[in-house]
Formats: sequence, C-alpha cells, structure tokens
Amino acid sequence: MTTALIAEDEPLLAAALRADLAALWPDLVLLPTAGDGRTALDTALARQPELCFLDIRMPALSGLEVAAALAEDWPEGPGFPLLVFVTAYDQYAVQAFEAQAVDYLVKPVPRDRLAACVQRLQARLQHRAPQADALAQAMAQLRTLLGTQAPPAQPRLEVIQAQVGNLVHLVPVDQVIYFEAADKYVRVVTAEREHLIRLSLRELLPQLDPAVFWQVHRGTVVRARAVASARREDTGKVTLTLAGRSETLVASRLYAHLFKGM
Repeated sequence: MTTALIAEDEPLLAAALRADLAALWPDLVLLPTAGDGRTALDTALARQPELCFLDIRMPALSGLEVAAALAEDWPEGPGFPLLVFVTAYDQYAVQAFEAQAVDYLVKPVPRDRLAACVQRLQARLQHRAPQADALAQAMAQLRTLLGTQAPPAQPRLEVIQAQVGNLVHLVPVDQVIYFEAADKYVRVVTAEREHLIRLSLRELLPQLDPAVFWQVHRGTVVRARAVASARREDTGKVTLTLAGRSETLVASRLYAHLFKGM
C-alpha cells in the first residue's frame, strides 16, 4: 500500500489537495498533513512514505531544504521517496523543475494536472529502479535544483568579526578551516580556536568563494584545501580528515560527488 505525505502551510490548499488525491487515488494512504518544513522532515524520516508533496515555501524549512535533508538523512533499506514540489513560482522557474524530471504542481492545483501527476507517480512506482540507482538519480536532480535556487553572490568576506561580550575578534577568512551551523549561530573553526557568530549559514554562504569553501553538508562548509583525505562509506557518505584539526567531518550523499579521484 502506497503512503504519501503532504507538506503545505496553507490549510485550504492542503485540504483541497488531500480531497483531490483521495478521489483520484482511492488506495493512497495519506499521512497527517505537515504544516511546516521541520514537521515534514521529521514525519518523513519517521514514517518513510513512498511519496512526498512538498510546498516550496514553508515556515522553518523550504521544500527544497526538506528534500536536501531527506537526501542526507534517509536510512538505508527503504526506497527514497518520489518527490513532487508544489510551487507558486512563475513559468521560468517551473521550467527548471521540469527539465530535471522532478514533478511539480503549480498552485492552485488543477484537477487535470494532478491526475497526470498521479498517473506519472503510479507508473514510476511500478517500474522503480533499484534503490541505489533511484537515490543517485534523486541526488543529481536535487543538486541541480538547489543550484538554480542559490542566492546571488555577494562581495567576498575577508574578515570574520566574532564578538564575545565587549571584545570583537577579527578572524581572517583565509585562516578558517570550516564553518558549522549551531542552532542560531555558526561555529567558525580555525586551527587554533573556535568562534561563534550570530549569522545563519544561509546568510554566510553567498559571501564565501565557492571555489575555496565547499558545502559538504547542509550544516557544514569546509575549506577545500584543508581536507587531507576523503573516505567513501558504504552508506554513500564521505568521511573527511582535516589538516590542522583532529576531528573528522562528514560529507552527506548530496555532496559526496565532490570527492572523486582524478
């Protein structure tokens, strides 16, 4: 029996989508609707549905952020869910989704368009690729989609100003080994010490040179030249050892493709 999760923060739209899905696909089991991205992520990981309908713009986490987190944290064994993005974007943005063979629905969702989506999903479920292939395809699609939604680059940051009480530490960016999200802060880690800055990783990323700092996890950005070695694990993740630090970092499945032999 096929299960599906709807993540939508607008109750009327969520109710309409549930009603239409129930009419078009009577055997589909619908999990309780998630009204924000965090609930969607937690529910999907706990219940492992075959399908996820993800609103692009939700509180806490966007639909794309939920999809990326699922890709990173999905357990071994159950097949990765088929993802349908629900969006209010204009046609140009929709074309980016369509080009990557990820299904999408535009609000308000017409019944005939939902019917076509249902047929497509049913066909895919009947002819699903092996889990490794399906996960690899989903990773490639998500990488491209996340790239199309990346914020524009900003002037490059050269110095981090980390304040502790009345004291401000000036940390040259070229001394940073990695950045790591920590609640409402970002840890700034150098070879000698750590600092906390009140800035989100999402706000920081556009100010970093992507050729110098590589995002390896949704919460981690590392200086590429500080990575001494990368070991691919059976899970598809990659363990990174660092020059100048004793701890290791983990590159998730979504970013494991960055570490391939030449």
